[in-house]
Amino acid sequence: MARLKRVDCSGPGIERRRRGRGFAYYEDGLLVDELELLDRIRELAIPPAWTNVWICPHPNGHIQAVGADAAGRRQYLYHRVWRERRDQEKFDEMLDFARALPRVRAVTAEHLGQKGLARERVLACAVRLLDRGFFRIGSEDYAEQNRTYGLATMKKRHATLDEGGAITFDYVAKGGKRRVQSIVDPAVCEVVAALKKRRGGGSELLAYKNGGRWADVKSSDTNEYIKEVAGGDFSAKDFRTWNATVLAALALAVSSPAARSKTARKRAMTRAVQEVAHYLGNTPAVCRASYIDPRVFDRYQDGVTIGGALEALGDVEFGEPSTQGAIEEAVLDLLEGERTDAIENIPAAA
Repeated sequence: MARLKRVDCSGPGIERRRRGRGFAYYEDGLLVDELELLDRIRELAIPPAWTNVWICPHPNGHIQAVGADAAGRRQYLYHRVWRERRDQEKFDEMLDFARALPRVRAVTAEHLGQKGLARERVLACAVRLLDRGFFRIGSEDYAEQNRTYGLATMKKRHATLDEGGAITFDYVAKGGKRRVQSIVDPAVCEVVAALKKRRGGGSELLAYKNGGRWADVKSSDTNEYIKEVAGGDFSAKDFRTWNATVLAALALAVSSPAARSKTARKRAMTRAVQEVAHYLGNTPAVCRASYIDPRVFDRYQDGVTIGGALEALGDVEFGEPSTQGAIEEAVLDLLEGERTDAIENIPAAA
Protein backbone atom coordinates (compact mmCIF):
# COMPACT_ATOMS: atom_id res chain seq x y z
CA MET A 1 0.00 0.00 0.00
CA ALA A 2 1.14 3.57 -0.71
CA ARG A 3 2.46 5.51 2.25
CA LEU A 4 -0.02 7.53 4.26
CA LYS A 5 -0.67 11.13 3.28
CA ARG A 6 -2.01 13.92 5.47
CA VAL A 7 -5.35 15.19 4.24
CA ASP A 8 -7.42 18.30 4.91
CA CYS A 9 -10.97 17.28 5.76
CA SER A 10 -12.21 20.77 4.84
CA GLY A 11 -11.22 20.07 1.24
CA PRO A 12 -13.03 18.07 -1.47
CA GLY A 13 -14.35 14.71 -0.37
CA ILE A 14 -17.15 12.19 -0.67
CA GLU A 15 -20.57 13.15 0.70
CA ARG A 16 -22.98 10.74 2.38
CA ARG A 17 -26.72 11.21 1.82
CA ARG A 18 -29.62 9.27 3.27
CA ARG A 19 -31.40 7.08 0.69
CA GLY A 20 -34.23 4.82 1.82
CA ARG A 21 -32.99 2.71 4.72
CA GLY A 22 -29.37 3.21 3.77
CA PHE A 23 -27.04 5.77 2.25
CA ALA A 24 -25.80 6.90 -1.12
CA TYR A 25 -22.42 8.52 -1.71
CA TYR A 26 -21.55 11.42 -3.98
CA GLU A 27 -18.26 12.82 -5.23
CA ASP A 28 -18.26 16.14 -7.08
CA GLY A 29 -22.06 15.87 -7.17
CA LEU A 30 -21.99 12.51 -8.98
CA LEU A 31 -23.27 9.24 -7.52
CA VAL A 32 -20.44 6.90 -6.53
CA ASP A 33 -20.92 3.47 -8.14
CA GLU A 34 -17.35 2.17 -8.16
CA LEU A 35 -17.49 -1.11 -6.23
CA GLU A 36 -13.97 -0.89 -4.80
CA LEU A 37 -14.64 2.58 -3.40
CA LEU A 38 -18.03 1.54 -2.00
CA ASP A 39 -16.40 -1.46 -0.31
CA ARG A 40 -13.82 0.83 1.31
CA ILE A 41 -16.56 3.13 2.59
CA ARG A 42 -18.53 0.21 4.05
CA GLU A 43 -15.42 -1.12 5.79
CA LEU A 44 -15.05 2.22 7.56
CA ALA A 45 -18.30 1.42 9.43
CA ILE A 46 -19.25 5.07 9.76
CA PRO A 47 -21.97 5.28 12.44
CA PRO A 48 -25.43 5.76 10.86
CA ALA A 49 -26.24 8.51 13.39
CA TRP A 50 -23.42 10.74 12.17
CA THR A 51 -24.44 13.79 10.14
CA ASN A 52 -22.48 16.08 7.80
CA VAL A 53 -20.25 13.15 6.91
CA TRP A 54 -17.09 13.80 4.90
CA ILE A 55 -15.23 10.78 3.48
CA CYS A 56 -11.66 10.93 2.26
CA PRO A 57 -11.35 10.27 -1.49
CA HIS A 58 -7.91 8.72 -0.96
CA PRO A 59 -7.53 5.21 0.50
CA ASN A 60 -4.23 6.24 2.10
CA GLY A 61 -5.44 9.47 3.73
CA HIS A 62 -4.57 9.66 7.43
CA ILE A 63 -8.17 10.74 8.17
CA GLN A 64 -10.71 8.51 6.45
CA ALA A 65 -13.99 10.08 7.59
CA VAL A 66 -15.37 12.95 9.66
CA GLY A 67 -18.88 13.56 10.98
CA ALA A 68 -20.97 14.98 13.81
CA ASP A 69 -22.39 12.58 16.40
CA ALA A 70 -25.85 12.76 17.97
CA ALA A 71 -24.59 15.35 20.49
CA GLY A 72 -23.15 17.53 17.73
CA ARG A 73 -19.52 16.68 18.55
CA ARG A 74 -17.09 16.39 15.66
CA GLN A 75 -15.77 12.83 15.36
CA TYR A 76 -12.97 11.33 13.26
CA LEU A 77 -12.19 7.92 11.78
CA TYR A 78 -8.47 7.52 11.18
CA HIS A 79 -6.65 5.14 8.88
CA ARG A 80 -5.76 1.88 10.63
CA VAL A 81 -2.01 2.37 10.10
CA TRP A 82 -2.22 5.92 11.45
CA ARG A 83 -4.03 4.67 14.57
CA GLU A 84 -1.45 1.96 15.13
CA ARG A 85 1.40 4.46 14.89
CA ARG A 86 -0.31 6.91 17.23
CA ASP A 87 -1.13 4.13 19.70
CA GLN A 88 2.50 3.00 19.73
CA GLU A 89 3.64 6.56 20.38
CA LYS A 90 1.04 6.89 23.15
CA PHE A 91 2.23 3.75 24.92
CA ASP A 92 5.89 4.72 24.54
CA GLU A 93 5.05 8.06 26.18
CA MET A 94 3.22 6.13 28.91
CA LEU A 95 6.55 4.51 29.87
CA ASP A 96 8.00 7.99 30.38
CA PHE A 97 5.02 8.73 32.59
CA ALA A 98 5.62 5.56 34.62
CA ARG A 99 9.23 6.59 35.19
CA ALA A 100 8.04 10.00 36.42
CA LEU A 101 5.50 8.52 38.86
CA PRO A 102 7.85 8.21 41.87
CA ARG A 103 8.53 11.96 41.66
CA VAL A 104 4.81 12.71 41.19
CA ARG A 105 3.91 10.67 44.27
CA ALA A 106 6.65 12.22 46.39
CA VAL A 107 5.62 15.78 45.51
CA THR A 108 1.90 15.14 45.97
CA ALA A 109 2.58 13.51 49.35
CA GLU A 110 4.48 16.64 50.39
CA HIS A 111 1.66 18.91 49.22
CA LEU A 112 -0.98 16.75 50.92
CA GLY A 113 0.86 17.33 54.17
CA GLN A 114 0.21 21.06 54.02
CA LYS A 115 -2.48 22.81 56.06
CA GLY A 116 -5.54 24.55 54.73
CA LEU A 117 -7.18 24.18 51.34
CA ALA A 118 -4.86 26.09 49.04
CA ARG A 119 -4.31 25.12 45.40
CA GLU A 120 -1.35 22.75 45.88
CA ARG A 121 -2.99 20.65 48.58
CA VAL A 122 -6.34 20.27 46.81
CA LEU A 123 -4.75 19.45 43.45
CA ALA A 124 -2.45 16.96 45.18
CA CYS A 125 -5.59 15.36 46.59
CA ALA A 126 -7.04 15.15 43.07
CA VAL A 127 -3.89 13.51 41.71
CA ARG A 128 -3.78 10.99 44.57
CA LEU A 129 -7.37 10.04 43.71
CA LEU A 130 -6.48 9.67 40.02
CA ASP A 131 -3.55 7.49 40.99
CA ARG A 132 -5.47 5.22 43.33
CA GLY A 133 -9.06 5.38 42.13
CA PHE A 134 -8.71 5.11 38.33
CA PHE A 135 -11.13 8.03 37.90
CA ARG A 136 -11.83 9.80 34.65
CA ILE A 137 -10.96 13.45 35.08
CA GLY A 138 -14.35 14.52 33.74
CA SER A 139 -15.51 17.34 31.52
CA GLU A 140 -17.39 20.44 32.55
CA ASP A 141 -19.40 20.24 29.30
CA TYR A 142 -20.32 16.59 29.90
CA ALA A 143 -21.44 17.35 33.43
CA GLU A 144 -23.62 20.23 32.28
CA GLN A 145 -25.13 18.54 29.23
CA ASN A 146 -25.42 14.90 30.35
CA ARG A 147 -25.34 15.00 34.15
CA THR A 148 -22.43 12.56 34.10
CA TYR A 149 -19.37 13.17 36.23
CA GLY A 150 -15.67 12.65 36.58
CA LEU A 151 -13.27 13.63 39.34
CA ALA A 152 -13.08 17.34 38.46
CA THR A 153 -16.86 17.69 38.19
CA MET A 154 -17.86 15.60 41.22
CA LYS A 155 -20.35 17.21 43.61
CA LYS A 156 -20.11 17.20 47.41
CA ARG A 157 -23.07 14.84 47.57
CA HIS A 158 -21.16 12.22 45.58
CA ALA A 159 -18.59 11.64 48.35
CA THR A 160 -19.33 9.95 51.69
CA LEU A 161 -16.82 9.41 54.49
CA ASP A 162 -17.00 6.68 57.12
CA GLU A 163 -15.37 6.37 60.54
CA GLY A 164 -12.81 3.90 59.22
CA GLY A 165 -11.15 6.50 57.03
CA ALA A 166 -12.67 5.38 53.73
CA ILE A 167 -14.26 7.65 51.14
CA THR A 168 -17.02 6.25 48.93
CA PHE A 169 -17.81 7.98 45.66
CA ASP A 170 -21.26 7.21 44.26
CA TYR A 171 -22.02 8.98 40.99
CA VAL A 172 -23.17 8.62 37.39
CA ALA A 173 -20.15 8.30 35.11
CA LYS A 174 -19.67 8.74 31.38
CA GLY A 175 -22.17 6.67 29.44
CA GLY A 176 -24.79 6.98 32.17
CA LYS A 177 -23.37 4.14 34.26
CA ARG A 178 -23.48 4.33 38.03
CA ARG A 179 -20.05 4.02 39.63
CA VAL A 180 -19.37 3.27 43.30
CA GLN A 181 -15.71 3.50 44.31
CA SER A 182 -14.10 3.38 47.75
CA ILE A 183 -10.68 4.78 48.61
CA VAL A 184 -8.82 4.30 51.89
CA ASP A 185 -6.34 7.15 52.29
CA PRO A 186 -6.15 9.21 55.52
CA ALA A 187 -4.52 12.25 53.87
CA VAL A 188 -7.13 12.37 51.11
CA CYS A 189 -9.90 11.70 53.62
CA GLU A 190 -8.82 14.75 55.65
CA VAL A 191 -8.92 17.02 52.60
CA VAL A 192 -12.26 15.68 51.33
CA ALA A 193 -13.82 16.04 54.78
CA ALA A 194 -12.73 19.68 54.94
CA LEU A 195 -14.01 20.33 51.42
CA LYS A 196 -17.41 18.87 52.22
CA LYS A 197 -17.69 21.04 55.35
CA ARG A 198 -16.46 24.27 53.78
CA ARG A 199 -18.61 27.36 53.86
CA GLY A 200 -18.97 29.22 50.62
CA GLY A 201 -18.23 28.10 47.11
CA GLY A 202 -20.55 26.00 45.01
CA SER A 203 -21.71 22.40 45.13
CA GLU A 204 -18.55 21.02 43.49
CA LEU A 205 -16.44 18.80 45.72
CA LEU A 206 -13.01 19.95 44.59
CA ALA A 207 -12.25 23.63 45.11
CA TYR A 208 -9.34 25.60 46.56
CA LYS A 209 -9.00 28.89 48.39
CA ASN A 210 -7.68 31.60 46.10
CA GLY A 211 -7.19 34.69 48.23
CA GLY A 212 -10.53 35.20 49.93
CA ARG A 213 -12.54 33.29 47.33
CA TRP A 214 -13.18 29.69 46.36
CA ALA A 215 -12.11 28.52 42.91
CA ASP A 216 -13.58 25.30 41.53
CA VAL A 217 -11.00 22.79 40.32
CA LYS A 218 -11.26 22.38 36.53
CA SER A 219 -9.88 19.47 34.55
CA SER A 220 -7.35 21.90 33.05
CA ASP A 221 -6.14 22.83 36.57
CA THR A 222 -5.43 19.20 37.36
CA ASN A 223 -3.63 18.58 34.07
CA GLU A 224 -1.49 21.69 34.56
CA TYR A 225 -0.56 20.51 38.06
CA ILE A 226 0.36 17.06 36.71
CA LYS A 227 2.71 18.68 34.20
CA GLU A 228 4.25 20.78 36.97
CA VAL A 229 4.99 17.92 39.36
CA ALA A 230 5.89 15.33 36.69
CA GLY A 231 8.16 17.60 34.69
CA GLY A 232 6.65 16.40 31.40
CA ASP A 233 3.69 16.74 29.08
CA PHE A 234 1.41 14.29 30.89
CA SER A 235 -2.28 14.38 31.77
CA ALA A 236 -4.91 12.75 33.96
CA LYS A 237 -5.59 10.11 31.30
CA ASP A 238 -2.05 8.75 31.68
CA PHE A 239 -2.99 7.44 35.13
CA ARG A 240 -5.79 5.34 33.65
CA THR A 241 -3.62 4.05 30.80
CA TRP A 242 -0.77 3.07 33.12
CA ASN A 243 -3.03 1.53 35.76
CA ALA A 244 -4.91 -0.45 33.10
CA THR A 245 -1.64 -1.83 31.78
CA VAL A 246 -0.39 -2.76 35.26
CA LEU A 247 -3.67 -4.46 36.18
CA ALA A 248 -3.66 -6.47 32.94
CA ALA A 249 -0.05 -7.59 33.44
CA LEU A 250 -0.85 -8.61 37.01
CA ALA A 251 -3.97 -10.56 36.00
CA LEU A 252 -2.04 -12.47 33.35
CA ALA A 253 0.77 -13.32 35.76
CA VAL A 254 -1.73 -14.67 38.31
CA SER A 255 -3.47 -16.79 35.67
CA SER A 256 -0.33 -18.17 34.01
CA PRO A 257 0.12 -21.37 36.10
CA ALA A 258 -3.26 -22.65 34.93
CA ALA A 259 -2.99 -21.43 31.34
CA ARG A 260 -1.13 -24.30 29.69
CA SER A 261 -2.84 -24.34 26.30
CA LYS A 262 -3.32 -21.68 23.64
CA THR A 263 -7.05 -21.79 24.29
CA ALA A 264 -6.52 -21.31 28.04
CA ARG A 265 -4.23 -18.35 27.41
CA LYS A 266 -6.75 -16.77 25.09
CA ARG A 267 -9.38 -17.12 27.82
CA ALA A 268 -6.94 -15.65 30.36
CA MET A 269 -6.41 -12.59 28.17
CA THR A 270 -10.17 -12.14 27.80
CA ARG A 271 -10.64 -12.37 31.58
CA ALA A 272 -7.79 -9.92 32.18
CA VAL A 273 -9.41 -7.35 29.90
CA GLN A 274 -12.77 -7.86 31.61
CA GLU A 275 -11.19 -7.30 35.03
CA VAL A 276 -9.50 -4.10 33.90
CA ALA A 277 -12.76 -2.89 32.33
CA HIS A 278 -14.50 -3.43 35.67
CA TYR A 279 -11.92 -1.34 37.53
CA LEU A 280 -11.94 1.47 34.97
CA GLY A 281 -15.65 1.51 34.22
CA ASN A 282 -15.11 1.03 30.49
CA THR A 283 -16.23 -1.66 28.08
CA PRO A 284 -13.71 -4.47 27.48
CA ALA A 285 -13.41 -3.38 23.83
CA VAL A 286 -12.44 0.18 24.79
CA CYS A 287 -10.01 -1.07 27.44
CA ARG A 288 -8.25 -3.41 25.02
CA ALA A 289 -8.08 -0.83 22.24
CA SER A 290 -7.27 2.35 24.16
CA TYR A 291 -5.88 1.65 27.64
CA ILE A 292 -3.90 -1.59 27.86
CA ASP A 293 -0.46 -1.58 26.25
CA PRO A 294 -0.63 -4.39 23.64
CA ARG A 295 2.93 -5.43 24.50
CA VAL A 296 1.55 -6.97 27.70
CA PHE A 297 -0.39 -9.47 25.59
CA ASP A 298 2.49 -9.96 23.14
CA ARG A 299 4.83 -10.87 26.00
CA TYR A 300 2.23 -13.19 27.53
CA GLN A 301 1.77 -15.05 24.26
CA ASP A 302 5.56 -15.41 24.13
CA GLY A 303 5.47 -16.96 27.62
CA VAL A 304 6.76 -13.96 29.59
CA THR A 305 4.97 -12.48 32.64
CA ILE A 306 5.72 -10.56 35.84
CA GLY A 307 5.20 -13.75 37.86
CA GLY A 308 8.46 -13.21 39.74
CA ALA A 309 7.03 -10.07 41.35
CA LEU A 310 3.84 -11.61 42.74
CA GLU A 311 5.38 -12.16 46.18
CA ALA A 312 5.57 -8.37 46.54
CA LEU A 313 1.77 -8.20 46.70
CA GLY A 314 1.88 -9.13 50.38
CA ASP A 315 4.58 -6.62 51.33
CA VAL A 316 2.58 -3.39 51.15
CA GLU A 317 1.43 -1.35 54.14
CA PHE A 318 -2.25 -1.04 55.02
CA GLY A 319 -4.00 1.42 52.73
CA GLU A 320 -1.21 1.37 50.14
CA PRO A 321 -2.09 0.00 46.67
CA SER A 322 -0.59 -3.44 46.15
CA THR A 323 -0.07 -2.72 42.45
CA GLN A 324 2.41 0.10 43.08
CA GLY A 325 6.12 -0.17 43.80
CA ALA A 326 7.59 -3.56 42.91
CA ILE A 327 4.69 -4.57 40.67
CA GLU A 328 4.96 -1.39 38.62
CA GLU A 329 8.73 -1.80 38.34
CA ALA A 330 8.18 -5.33 37.06
CA VAL A 331 5.71 -4.10 34.43
CA LEU A 332 8.26 -1.55 33.24
CA ASP A 333 10.86 -4.34 32.97
CA LEU A 334 8.35 -6.46 31.05
CA LEU A 335 7.50 -3.74 28.54
CA GLU A 336 11.12 -2.72 28.03
CA GLY A 337 12.25 -6.32 27.53
CA GLU A 338 14.50 -6.37 30.61
CA ARG A 339 15.45 -9.70 32.19
CA THR A 340 15.17 -9.31 35.97
CA ASP A 341 14.08 -11.51 38.86
CA ALA A 342 10.58 -10.10 38.50
CA ILE A 343 10.23 -11.50 34.97
CA GLU A 344 9.14 -15.11 34.71
CA ASN A 345 9.15 -17.41 31.71
CA ILE A 346 6.22 -19.82 31.58
CA PRO A 347 6.09 -23.08 29.59
CA ALA A 348 5.14 -22.80 25.93
CA ALA A 349 1.43 -23.23 25.23
CA ALA A 350 0.47 -26.65 23.93
